[in-house]
Amino acid sequence: MQERIHEDVSVITVYDHTKRRVLPWRLKWHGRTYTITQIGLHYTLSEGSTLYHLFSVSDGSMFFRLKLNTQTLHWRLEEVSDGNVL
Repeated sequence: MQERIHEDVSVITVYDHTKRRVLPWRLKWHGRTYTITQIGLHYTLSEGSTLYHLFSVSDGSMFFRLKLNTQTLHWRLEEVSDGNVL
């Protein structure tokens, strides 16, 4: 089931200097830590003067859509899905 969340979350990122990319590695949501094992779609979105990076990621069983605000460097969990469709 897919659910829209729109909550701030803690995210640990890694920087790959060979690819010159910053990627989410772990996220903490409601006291639980999820290690990201797969990164799907990554794109940017501008809203006014703010640039956002959006990531579709998975920990192997759950799917998450994360949004990084490049002005504040705050992460937000936009959606979560367990992969089951109703």
